[in-house]
Amino acid sequence: MTRRTEWAGESGPGDEAGPPGPARRPGHGSREGRGTRGEQVDRIAHDGDRGDPAERARGICLRLLTGSPRTRKQLADALRKREIPDEVADEVLTRFEEVGLIDDGAFADAWVESRHHGRGLARRALARELRTKGVDTSLIEEAVSQLDSDQEEATARDLVERKLRSTRGLDRDKRMRRLAGMLARKGYPEGMALRVVREALEAEGQDIEPEEFPGLTGDDAC
Repeated sequence: MTRRTEWAGESGPGDEAGPPGPARRPGHGSREGRGTRGEQVDRIAHDGDRGDPAERARGICLRLLTGSPRTRKQLADALRKREIPDEVADEVLTRFEEVGLIDDGAFADAWVESRHHGRGLARRALARELRTKGVDTSLIEEAVSQLDSDQEEATARDLVERKLRSTRGLDRDKRMRRLAGMLARKGYPEGMALRVVREALEAEGQDIEPEEFPGLTGDDAC
């Protein structure tokens, strides 16, 4: 990847919101007598609540997008909860896609970039999160392809290095399980996790034979 994007307060797999940030909104012009852009969107949203279903749907979507980008599925779920008819919701969401207010591909790209740099998540964990947000499989594959194996392993080594100090004083096997379990939770392949942890411990002077390395079992691997 060629750039790094940080989002404060990143949401996890169970959250409805996407990565925080201002949503793009159509329209330009003087703000004089019209309030801020956020106030305009909020006014449109509230006015829409009193209109027909399509107007209500547009208002709901605009209000949600003001806080952060959302996927089409996240917005569709929100409209369904507000009892917007499916055919109306589909029409409104398609129009939002046409004008660029919904872009699941861009959402996935930015999510991968931020969550890998900010939380150290590997491709497998990132793909899992994006699936929960309803991103299409082809878009997920394209987004996670931003990360190659070398970059993923470098991040794994950084994670282990930061965690290593807090495990000193524990017996060797417990340290191994704890460090490898941390990487497993972040989606790193088991083989990579075991190798990176073994090499980090060997660099501290511990003599470890590959066949001695325990698998990811027990409480420390959860």
